[in-house]
Amino acid sequence: MKVELREVTRDNWLACVRLKVAESQTRWVASNAVSLAQSKYEPECVPLAAYDGEAMVGFAMYRPEDYGLSKVWFIDRLMVGQDVQRKGYGRAIMTALLERLRAQPGFAAIMISFVPDNEAARRLYSSLGFEDTGVIEEGEIVFRLAL
Repeated sequence: MKVELREVTRDNWLACVRLKVAESQTRWVASNAVSLAQSKYEPECVPLAAYDGEAMVGFAMYRPEDYGLSKVWFIDRLMVGQDVQRKGYGRAIMTALLERLRAQPGFAAIMISFVPDNEAARRLYSSLGFEDTGVIEEGEIVFRLAL
């Protein structure tokens, strides 16, 4: 499965806001509306809609960050719409995002964090090569993928 990451624009932002996770997952990820607002006030954040053909299936957002003495990418958000979950889109979105971030030189790692009880996130990120840093930030476990 291959997804395409596209810019969130005036033409698709509302569809992005309407894309939701299952009710039981809302404690694990901020809404896309909050993420888009954050990207307007923190312009280093890059929000992206994930598409399978012309169907929006998910959302991701990342930003560059100085982390200690090195520059890293930090993935702030990853979500898959509730209607298309368990079809491989989470992995496909992460794969496309990792490909995009690896193509940009000058970064030491990719970081991501998640709520400790989100076992699906832990399994996905671990399977993609991320390792637990042992750090907890704002109540979330921080994983790192060296570049």
